[in-house]
Amino acid sequence: MQAPFKPIDFLSRDVSAERRADGTIVLQSNHKLKPYQKHVPALLARWAAEAPDRIWLAQRRGPDREWLKVTYAKAKKQVDAATQALLDRGFGPDKPVMILSSNSIEFALLTMAAMQARTPVAPVSPAYSVMSQDHAKLRYVFDLIKPGLVFVQNGEIYARALASLDLEGVLLVHVDKAPPKMQSLPWSELIATRPTEAVAASIEQIGPKTTGKFLFTSGSTGMPKAVINTQEMMCANLAMGQMSRTRKASDPPAVMLDWLPWNHTMGGNATFQGNLADGGTTYIDDGKPLPGLFEETLRNLREVSPTYFANVPAGYAMLATALENDNALAKRFFKNLNSLAYGGATLPDDLYQRMEALAVKYTGYRLPFVTGWGSTETSPTATTVHWASERVGLVGLPYPGVQLKMVPTGEEGRYELRLKSVIVTPGYHKRPDLTAQMLDEEGFYKIGDAGRFVDASDPSLGLIFDGRVVEDFKLMSGTFVLVGTLRTAAIAAASPVLQDAVICGQDREYVGLLGFPNIAACRQLAADSEARLTTAELLAHPAVVGTLKAGLAKMNAEGGGSSMHAKRVLLMTEPPSVDGNEMTDKGYINQRATLERRKALVEKLYAGGEGVIVI
Repeated sequence: MQAPFKPIDFLSRDVSAERRADGTIVLQSNHKLKPYQKHVPALLARWAAEAPDRIWLAQRRGPDREWLKVTYAKAKKQVDAATQALLDRGFGPDKPVMILSSNSIEFALLTMAAMQARTPVAPVSPAYSVMSQDHAKLRYVFDLIKPGLVFVQNGEIYARALASLDLEGVLLVHVDKAPPKMQSLPWSELIATRPTEAVAASIEQIGPKTTGKFLFTSGSTGMPKAVINTQEMMCANLAMGQMSRTRKASDPPAVMLDWLPWNHTMGGNATFQGNLADGGTTYIDDGKPLPGLFEETLRNLREVSPTYFANVPAGYAMLATALENDNALAKRFFKNLNSLAYGGATLPDDLYQRMEALAVKYTGYRLPFVTGWGSTETSPTATTVHWASERVGLVGLPYPGVQLKMVPTGEEGRYELRLKSVIVTPGYHKRPDLTAQMLDEEGFYKIGDAGRFVDASDPSLGLIFDGRVVEDFKLMSGTFVLVGTLRTAAIAAASPVLQDAVICGQDREYVGLLGFPNIAACRQLAADSEARLTTAELLAHPAVVGTLKAGLAKMNAEGGGSSMHAKRVLLMTEPPSVDGNEMTDKGYINQRATLERRKALVEKLYAGGEGVIVI
């Protein structure tokens, strides 16, 4: 690990910290935010003019699963056609376009067309349609935004979800198969429309405050909220991201293999639109960091050499193993790679070290691991690690143009984080009550997260995420438990057994965990590749229990006080429930809702007995 980092021109860490008498700190970059585009469709127009033959989007299609590729010029032509089709049907600011499907070429094209027609695009989590049993969330968001068009990639897959909606007067559009017994317009007809000067006229009317998207976030309770994403928010955030790393004119075009869902702010804004801003090529990855689905990602990586790669820790665990055992795959993966990114949880140190060892083996350099922090309400990234760091778990420093207010929480060195910037949403669609609660008296967005400095005497070393303020609780002893901090530490310590965990212990004597196991990893530990063991038998296997106990015992020994000690664990056989609000729209576990729904398991955890693992 003594090898140098690959040279990258990162933005310098030049920050100022205003320290107030009450202990509050306002941290901001001394770099001035550069000018940014007026709207997202201008990015497509730019690259269609400057690099018309460059591939913008590619996705495997057909029985042979060959790559279907779309150039910037062809994409712009189809987007203009679809824009005209929308304008012909009276679409505009009050007639949103709702997208129900997973990432696809048509998803991307329709997103740009809707923006050009100045109609908000509302991508909805596919889980609301295909995983939900009652479709309550889908119906709620449908009634909330009242779309004029609903788009599905495959009408047969989404037939049950569509049947739950009142589609009277709504244009239904499909790509592959029409939904049964429903009138639906084929995508091919939409893009067969001949554009007129009305398209350019509509684009000219797009302003900074024009709503580009409604992105849904469930937060910790209740039904999803439609977060307004204006063109200015999104474009300013893209400029911030570009400033964090200088790209030379001589650099080859960016290439990305992308699976992050575009209905989520990170995938749809930072990743997809970020690569568009750079004039890059996006290969749509139909794989996911899940057992049985990651093989598709590996297949794609045997053909695509990315310049940048992002994943969650569980994905890196599977990737590292594959790269360590496949020399040809590793050579292809590292061929053009400049940096790596992770999100969703802290990357365990062992995974960081394995990936860096591979990078050194195949490139001679360590590669920077970058990450950031923000929310759907901040379009999304407000802070980033814009330097080659030797540690994981940082959230970095504020982007240029972002003020980060740090309010003392009462615990030494821990602050509640609040944000003020052009990237902050103007509010929640049709929820003035929630919008009124967003900001503090100085106009800072109360995101609800906490953080602390790596070194309070040197703010330029960055910040560490320190959990959700609203999730923290006290033990019976009065000890404060930082849920987010303990959760990430426990998942990393119990790797690879735990996929996620819920922290228990409010008004109890000690902390316990309800664990969502990584079933594939558990089967590997138990040498049960043929799945002969039932889930219950697997979770009780000595190799699984032993790995869990050893990892958490080590965490307890190194953790300090009782707030960082987990004394009991119950591994759960039932995965998180979408309908039960146990999983947020970002794919994260909803601590509060899960504890409420699984009260009986919490009682069992503390009562002890079969299945309860004592650390």
